[in-house]
Amino acid sequence: MSADPHYWMHLAGAAWLVFLAYWLYSARQLKTVKRREPHAERVVYLALMVTAYALVFDHWLSVGWLGRRFVPDSASIGAVGVAITFAGVALAIWARRHLGQNWSATVTLKEGHELIRSGPYGRIRHPIYTGMLVAFAGTALALGEYRGLLGFAIATSSFFFKARKEERYLTQEFGAQFQEHLRHTGMFFPKLS
Repeated sequence: MSADPHYWMHLAGAAWLVFLAYWLYSARQLKTVKRREPHAERVVYLALMVTAYALVFDHWLSVGWLGRRFVPDSASIGAVGVAITFAGVALAIWARRHLGQNWSATVTLKEGHELIRSGPYGRIRHPIYTGMLVAFAGTALALGEYRGLLGFAIATSSFFFKARKEERYLTQEFGAQFQEHLRHTGMFFPKLS
């Protein structure tokens, strides 16, 4: 195994390419949109995510404290980071499959929208975000630099605010049914009680 951090980042990048390919493939058939978040709010979310991905993948941002390592440069840490990245991508893809035609890149309600409670949605309300955050954490570990941690923090904040907005939409659409789902699931992690 190589201790070269570029090697591990290439492998982590491959996981993200699998994620992107599945997302593009699965977005071909979706339900018609009934209600969508305002465009300006979507732009803010996109700007935050572009910033998070740039921090993790753009080696030109490896300057000053952003380029300092928070973990030793070792092959074992790189391998663990890549494994975590692939696990996160797998969770996101599994969740996306269960969401089916109800999925959207923006916060929306679809015509005939369904409240999905199968697969990972039985325990977690936003398992796609969970999977992406796990993948971000793994990639940050494989990178080993503080810029990866900053990218992870930005992505976490962005997903938190987007999830809260989705929950407002789902509460309006499903009322008591969604409130019951809230009681039995965690936002990004399974509820322990």
